[in-house]
Amino acid sequence: MPKSASATFKSLKNKVVYKNSIKRVFDLIVSILAFLVLFPIFILVLFILLFANEGKPFFLQKRPGLNGKLFRIIKFKTMNDKKDSNGNLLPNKDRITPFGGFIRKTSLDELPQLINVIKGDMSLVGPRPLLPEYLPLYDDFQARRHEVRPGITGWAQVNGRNAISWEEKFAYDVWYVENCSLYTDLKTLWLTVLKVLKADGVSASPSVTMERFTGSKT
Repeated sequence: MPKSASATFKSLKNKVVYKNSIKRVFDLIVSILAFLVLFPIFILVLFILLFANEGKPFFLQKRPGLNGKLFRIIKFKTMNDKKDSNGNLLPNKDRITPFGGFIRKTSLDELPQLINVIKGDMSLVGPRPLLPEYLPLYDDFQARRHEVRPGITGWAQVNGRNAISWEEKFAYDVWYVENCSLYTDLKTLWLTVLKVLKADGVSASPSVTMERFTGSKT
């Protein structure tokens, strides 16, 4: 086998080994340590939201994970449940609480997802878990994002987050699937820390969210 081909095969083999075994061990160790270190902040936010959200500190929602299998994601609740006269929830911008806006801007609302990582539903790094109703809208290329566990952060998040199109996000997601490695994960985590500290890529208004995905553009 030519040297270049041998090196390529070895690189691919290392990526497969990392993706299928080492990555899960890495996730488990780091997420447990991170949860222990951040536990005082977790408890503080929990108690504030218990009062701010009338005893409902968590937001739980089904999301597709590895191979599209549904799991229940855990986040801190940033919006109340106020409804209009017809019993319909008010728009997001009218329901987000002052403290909810703060924890969303600082990404503290994502902190409970460490529990999802420990359980094995998620990874520290991977494509962000989106809504189940998007599943039938993906083309074959976009659906590859479910070949790995979804992440608390991801390659798309450190390359634009809400500032890029859905097509660009999916391209970054699939790039990650094909290039998943310890180096890529460490780089993504480091860039995530920098972006959180600078609030880079986060909407100026916490009530602004990414528009819904309605299918690929033709």
